[in-house]
Amino acid sequence: MSQTSSQQMPSQTHPSFQWLRSHAIPSLQLEVQEFEHIKTGARHYHLASDNPENVFMVALRTLPMDSTGVAHILEHTALCGSEKYPVRDPFFMMIRRSLNTFMNAFTSSDCTAYPFASKNRKDFNNLLQVYMDAVFFSNLDELDFAQEGHRLAFAEDGNPESDLQYKGVVFNEMKGAMSSATARLWQTVTSYLFPTSTYHYNSGGEPTHIPDLSYAQLKRFYETHYHPSNAIFMTYGDIPAHELQEQFEDLALKRFERLSIKFAATDEKRYLAPIRVQESYAVDAEEGTSDKTHVVTAWLLGKSTNLIELFRAQLLSSVLLDNSASPLMSALETSELGQSPSPLCGLEDSNREMSFICGLEGCSEDATRDVESLIVETLERLAETGVDSEQVDAALHQLELHQREISGDSWPYGLQLMMSALSTAVHRGDPIQVLDIEIALTRLREDVAQPGFIQGLIKQLLLNNPHRVTLTLTPDAGLAQREIDAETARLQAIKEQLDDDEKKAIIELNRRLAERQAQQDDPGILPKVGLEDVPPELPVIESRQLKTAQGTPLTWYAQGTNGLAYQQIVVDLPELEPELLDVLPLYTSIYTELGVGSRDYSSVQTWQASVSGGLNCYASIRSTLESEQKSKAILVLSSKSLLDRHADMTTLLYETFFNARFDETRRIQELLSQISARQQSSVTGRGHSLAVSLAASRMSPTAELNHRFTGLAAIRNLKEMIKSDSYVDDLTEKFRRIQQHLTAAPRRFLLIGEEAHQQTLVQQLDQCWRDAPPVESSHKPLMLPELRDSTSELWTTNSQVNFCAKAYPTVPGGHPDHPVLCVLAGVLRNAYLHRAIREQGGAYGAGAEQDSGSASFRFFSYRDPRLADTLTDFDQSVSWLLDETHQHQLVEEAILGVISGMDRSTSPAGAAKQDYYNNEFGRTRETRMAFRKAVLAVTMEDLVRVARRYLKPGNASTGVVSSSSQRKVAEQLGLTIKTL
Repeated sequence: MSQTSSQQMPSQTHPSFQWLRSHAIPSLQLEVQEFEHIKTGARHYHLASDNPENVFMVALRTLPMDSTGVAHILEHTALCGSEKYPVRDPFFMMIRRSLNTFMNAFTSSDCTAYPFASKNRKDFNNLLQVYMDAVFFSNLDELDFAQEGHRLAFAEDGNPESDLQYKGVVFNEMKGAMSSATARLWQTVTSYLFPTSTYHYNSGGEPTHIPDLSYAQLKRFYETHYHPSNAIFMTYGDIPAHELQEQFEDLALKRFERLSIKFAATDEKRYLAPIRVQESYAVDAEEGTSDKTHVVTAWLLGKSTNLIELFRAQLLSSVLLDNSASPLMSALETSELGQSPSPLCGLEDSNREMSFICGLEGCSEDATRDVESLIVETLERLAETGVDSEQVDAALHQLELHQREISGDSWPYGLQLMMSALSTAVHRGDPIQVLDIEIALTRLREDVAQPGFIQGLIKQLLLNNPHRVTLTLTPDAGLAQREIDAETARLQAIKEQLDDDEKKAIIELNRRLAERQAQQDDPGILPKVGLEDVPPELPVIESRQLKTAQGTPLTWYAQGTNGLAYQQIVVDLPELEPELLDVLPLYTSIYTELGVGSRDYSSVQTWQASVSGGLNCYASIRSTLESEQKSKAILVLSSKSLLDRHADMTTLLYETFFNARFDETRRIQELLSQISARQQSSVTGRGHSLAVSLAASRMSPTAELNHRFTGLAAIRNLKEMIKSDSYVDDLTEKFRRIQQHLTAAPRRFLLIGEEAHQQTLVQQLDQCWRDAPPVESSHKPLMLPELRDSTSELWTTNSQVNFCAKAYPTVPGGHPDHPVLCVLAGVLRNAYLHRAIREQGGAYGAGAEQDSGSASFRFFSYRDPRLADTLTDFDQSVSWLLDETHQHQLVEEAILGVISGMDRSTSPAGAAKQDYYNNEFGRTRETRMAFRKAVLAVTMEDLVRVARRYLKPGNASTGVVSSSSQRKVAEQLGLTIKTL
């Protein structure tokens, strides 16, 4: 694939770096500049843009050849103090001394990356100093390794006669992570796809292998891998490359010479024939094992650095699996061999060699050969008969749309661009070609015009590829207990071999660690921003209030959307009978997945992919600022499109809104089965959110609804519903009734696009809706019954760790104490919970938050080895605040955290949507500015006052997600036990 670069050197360059090339990408509104550090060989890719949100990332190639989690533990430990900043926790300390819009670190299968972003230049430079020192001059204290990685400890501090235990943040994190069936499925299939290379191993660490890692091995890995010669620097924003490089040089690079070792993932040894393998995963004994087998077939493809192979593999995966009309996905969804397509379905293209995976979950244990035959026979049929050209055109359209869209509502836009190019850079490919896909799109369009092109890809990449693995992963209700027993036996064997000196050494290590965790470091060592650096004003997002020819309200936002249009239909939710409200979340989940008018669902899926970026439907029911007992409820149907397809997208939305079909009962059953499978597999990944929702579920009408709509109650209710064979007829009748209510309810439009296209976009919408049926004049809005109560429950599922939460009744968002409570959450999280629950308790995370919707203050922990002690720590944090004297610095840091949360980055379209819905629910710019002003004025005296008033132990509700092994503890705590 050819590559043209604008060989124009930047006006200024830094003498320590050699400029290699520049390449403008108009569709992304930036220029990529590539440099090499002359002395060390470090690469620097700068994405020059006029965006003031600057992003930095340094990535190191990390290629472990075991599952001890060395790269993952190193990622944690490197952030625990460095040469210039010898405090024990600079990373978390900087989070609260910063106005960052993103700050994190992560370990993937073949690299470790340290990214951050900020809109404030002073803050960006502060973070850059800390990150560069942490990565290249980390202290790697042995006590930090013991805290973050693993250590031995006696169950009773100082008592060598008590049981021996493993402790460590990563150890417990990975226990939680590997409790997920999806995570276990992924790790197992990749271990067989890659029998000899780094991808064979779990880079995060297997809990059974993590204790094998020694401190000396960690240090050796750091000394070789964390070197500029093995580093990739990526930056984005309006700071010129030479200014960034001056800091790179001064902060670190000038102290290094080029390293002779060159790290690179190796090519995998290829199988000569397909293989079948079987393994098992743990399920809770109370859940049973019937129809819970996963069957997946996976192929190892070509190199991800070969851009032709990469884009062809992406196109083929999209054609086969993108939506329910895609032929392979259709075969999987409609098969009765399993409950739903596997969550692994798709292309993995970040490793050195790509892999394609498909299959089913929720199968019987003897379904393997039938599932494999279904997949292979479907591919053989497609290889003979071909794929509908509409499917191929739709896949190309999706590639173009995703390329043009300026995203950034979850991660900063610049970071998303970096992440899309990182794996190619890691494998020494050309990341510029990955970012600028115009050449690839042109090549793909030429390719698909050739007869038999897709059929040829199916044969080449899949059918004629012998490196194929079919994995059967079966449920085992006894596995979790056997793992516990094996760990206990291992620890007992270690204890029996310990002499008195070794026992004293274990006690001494934990004593020294506890002492280190309790010490107060001088935060003045670290750079910071202050309240004087906080932007005084929120940005003003301009909008225009228009009306359609029918008189329907339309709000227009002119935003820089790079050739995309965003359209939403907003409907006031009418009064619904209780049985209809119960199934509303199911309605919104499947509404856009059904047939429309005379088209069946498969035809509609292709229609959607051809003219839009997909349709989304959701209900938003939020408490008012004045009272948690009052609420406003709307339903939103939304989509996005390229400008030249906006009229078609508008027709799609209109037809879907009025003419969605509910007679495809088989389709509805398939969709609900898939939703249920996804819900159940997501529990351990979002266990803290589910526990918080549970703890607050009796605090307000909207909190109770959230528990029923998206919480534990929703997961269990749907799981029970689909067990019946007769539910679907009753359910579709309810869906029809909801549809009738919605099409008659008051509605309005939100339209976002570029200023120059306003008239065209509004006219297209107006033309489509000109003859729409009128709304009813006698609208009654949805009203929820008042609720203010408490609960104490523990729900059991398959998990090796706990998720704990407590909730206290407080005040709604409009109350003067609400901003004070928001700051209080930051103080308790930063100054007490992090140390007590994460560092000392070994949980992966812990925190607190004030929620206006439920008018409650909530504590939570994440992937936590403890239960009762964590609930006690929640209470102790309040006592700590009330009983001790505190510096104002804690308040200022928490204030910065609240303000930083308000100022998170968003895309141009996202900023418009945020502004619209803030106003829709009474959160006007004026009320948000008042909140901002109140936050900035909070004092320690305010915090003590609200803590004493609201956080009384007797008022707390408790919610816990755990395993059935915690029943005895739950009973001792007075928690009602429920099974998920």
